[in-house]
Amino acid sequence: MGSRIPAQRQLAQVLGVNRSTVVTALEELQAEGLIEGKQGRGTRVANNTWTLMAATPLPDWNAYIKAGMYKPNLTTIQEINQAEINTDIIRLGTGELSPQLYPKNKMQRVLMSLSDRLESLGYEQPKGLLALREELRRYFKSIGINTSPSSILIVSGALQALQLISVGLLHQGSTIFLEKPSYPYSLQIFQSAGMKLFGLPMDENGLKPEAVHWHQKQGKRGILYTIPSFHNPTGMLMSEQRREELLLTCEKEQLPIIEDDIYRELWIDAPTPKPLKAADKNGLVLYLGSLSKSLSPGLRIGWIVGPEPVIERLADIKMQTDYGASSLSQWAAAEWLSSGLYYSYLEEVRQQLRIRREVTITALEKYFKDIASWQVPKGGFYIWLKIIPDISMKKLFEQALSEGILLNPGNIYNQNIDQYIRLSYSYASLSDIEKGICLLSEIVKELALQ
Repeated sequence: MGSRIPAQRQLAQVLGVNRSTVVTALEELQAEGLIEGKQGRGTRVANNTWTLMAATPLPDWNAYIKAGMYKPNLTTIQEINQAEINTDIIRLGTGELSPQLYPKNKMQRVLMSLSDRLESLGYEQPKGLLALREELRRYFKSIGINTSPSSILIVSGALQALQLISVGLLHQGSTIFLEKPSYPYSLQIFQSAGMKLFGLPMDENGLKPEAVHWHQKQGKRGILYTIPSFHNPTGMLMSEQRREELLLTCEKEQLPIIEDDIYRELWIDAPTPKPLKAADKNGLVLYLGSLSKSLSPGLRIGWIVGPEPVIERLADIKMQTDYGASSLSQWAAAEWLSSGLYYSYLEEVRQQLRIRREVTITALEKYFKDIASWQVPKGGFYIWLKIIPDISMKKLFEQALSEGILLNPGNIYNQNIDQYIRLSYSYASLSDIEKGICLLSEIVKELALQ
């Protein structure tokens, strides 16, 4: 400790290397804290000596990483997350509104209006900002849900809602019934909490209620997770009659429901049927929503509506987790709703999604007519594209990525489902949608010949 390091030129001569090599080595040693340079004293060995480093090995962080209870993302999901950083890539799988649709002027107006109202940005109540919950209560009433602010919990997006439910209401080994395919298959939330996912079949009207009844008879009790409005990844819209049948079945089976309704305001052809929660008279349904898909994911504002004891429980866990969602985001969300800007903005979004859907369908008809099949969605972001040639989806994903197109292959939504792509028309520009679909069709045809 404290030993002086010879001059750079002298070290280079002794070691028989270029001076630049010595300079680089010394910089790395200094960055590691092993040496330190002080004016007038030269460069000396620091307290963190070679002997200490040799005697105290670094912890085996890989062992800690493997021991963690939260499972890592699927490899393909990790690749998608990394690729999305590239601004030059055409993102044909991203489930998010395009930056071109971001309401910059309206958001500035909302934030400026808050400057005169905010007296503090301290922690909010455990269930969230009361002003926001009041506005949400009024919004829920417009879609048929009668509730009170005390039965509403503000969360940092619907994803956190699922996390809170998984650790706060379910025990390890519980069965999560859900559509097959479905969004949670691409996550590890439930699996990391020790839950089992059990996929149920769908048809053109949505989840089949008889499948729920059959599996309940087999003794598989748990909770049902469903995305009835513009389902992720298939884009399916559950019919009004099917919603009634599903709720009735779950009531008979005493099977609780998580209704994930984050896409409901993104209808294009006609207003979305009322939520399952609107007809729920027995507190069977936990209703999830968010502003992430319809307005901005960056606000990180979502909600859970449910029986008050359940909301109390989840609010307590949320306070233990992060002590509440962002106060500024909650005030901004409340202003969006109370000012009416949110509702006028939704009309603009629907118009733009209609245009984007038409451009996408036109491109599919032009380039994919003989090599894929699809249904035209009535809203939301997604087209569930079935590739007709028997090709490797892994090769398609990799080849497309190498040529600047980012896809969401269908098997991330259920590993037993192949030959599908979740195609999104919400994010890429109109010109990139046309370009990307054209290039993608060429890749599919090329792989089909191999």
